[in-house]
Amino acid sequence: MEGPPVYKMDNYICLFISLNITLTTISVIMRHAIILMLLLAVLGTQAQKASPAVNEFATIDKKALLIPDSMTKTTDGIARYMTSTFPAEKDRVRGIFIWVATNIAYDLPNMFAINFYESSADKINKPLLTRKGICENYANLFNDICLKAGIKSYVVEGFTKQNGFTDYIPHAWCATRVDSTWYMFDPTWGSGYVNGGKFYKKINNFYFKTIPANLIKSHMPFDFMWQFLEYPVSSQEFYDGKVQVNKSKPYFSYKDSIIAYERLSKTDQLMAAARRIEVNGVKNSMSFDRLQHIKVDLENDRREKENERLNKMVNLYNSAANDYNIGVNDLNAYINYRNQQFTPMKTDPEIQAMLDGVETRFNKAKEKISQIQNPNPDMTASIGQLQKGVNEVMPRLKQEQEWLTTYFGKSKSKRKGMFYEKKWTWFGIPLN
Repeated sequence: MEGPPVYKMDNYICLFISLNITLTTISVIMRHAIILMLLLAVLGTQAQKASPAVNEFATIDKKALLIPDSMTKTTDGIARYMTSTFPAEKDRVRGIFIWVATNIAYDLPNMFAINFYESSADKINKPLLTRKGICENYANLFNDICLKAGIKSYVVEGFTKQNGFTDYIPHAWCATRVDSTWYMFDPTWGSGYVNGGKFYKKINNFYFKTIPANLIKSHMPFDFMWQFLEYPVSSQEFYDGKVQVNKSKPYFSYKDSIIAYERLSKTDQLMAAARRIEVNGVKNSMSFDRLQHIKVDLENDRREKENERLNKMVNLYNSAANDYNIGVNDLNAYINYRNQQFTPMKTDPEIQAMLDGVETRFNKAKEKISQIQNPNPDMTASIGQLQKGVNEVMPRLKQEQEWLTTYFGKSKSKRKGMFYEKKWTWFGIPLN
């Protein structure tokens, strides 16, 4: 009977070598398997990244773009469609954004023809008619539709940065309040991109409902209030790329500032904007141009108000002079009637009304003269002459009133004798 195999020393060595080779082979195979698994995982991840991103707004976008063409001729029509189609504000603003970004192509040949001072109506009508526009057209169109759809919105103007370099032409975008929160919208950058001198339509949702802290990395408003940040970024910090929150700065309540801004007159709004632009730093020709234009607007506004004031003074003077002239003519008509011994006959109230009308005219003239404040030298002399005329005629009017009161107090038989006491002459002549 054969017992267990007996291994000599050389057999042990062979067995060890055999086992070692087997383990090494297994190890290599396992390593290859692990590498293959990792490679497949990476390829799978890359495939996922390469696949089109899911558009969370697809349903809203589809409805928004179904708007009848007849309603796209005006912002009123577009706003009506969006309002009736999307009851929720967040859906409505998406509908507006996708319509503008999809239907308006960037007007590349006119990309440098930015004119912030063109009327808002012209900026809106151009893209509606041509389906082309530049940033100011995109922004004003989006903004106007939002406002008419019941969504609070503003056009924001400033400059931008791309790939670390600040652009040398200004830009316009929008700040819009959606469900009580302010977001930034750039329908221009959100509509596509320019490459090789050609515009490519491609919706970029980064510029839809962007939070202010993100947009400030590339978009700098001229007026820091429109950053919608509690610690605004200065112009120099924007250039340096230092746009992170810095709480060592003074706190700025942009919400309260905007509420206060909305209550200001147009002139006060411009003055406040000019101060903020200067405080934040004028670092380029774009900011300088904007600041200078605001100052020109303020000067034009001052002149316009001064002209309005002067016109008001002239109108007051002319009206006062007219009242005075009518009063003098009516007083002389009364004197002539009295010299004719009140013939043809009138009732006592009718006679009294003649002088009452004169007094009313003179009082109106005095009141209007008193409203003329700080007249220019040319008008001062004319006002002085008119004031002198009114002051001189009032005692004569009072004299006539007293005589008439006495006349009415007498019996009819005694009244006639009063006409022979004195013959009254006319009072002067009206002013030219």
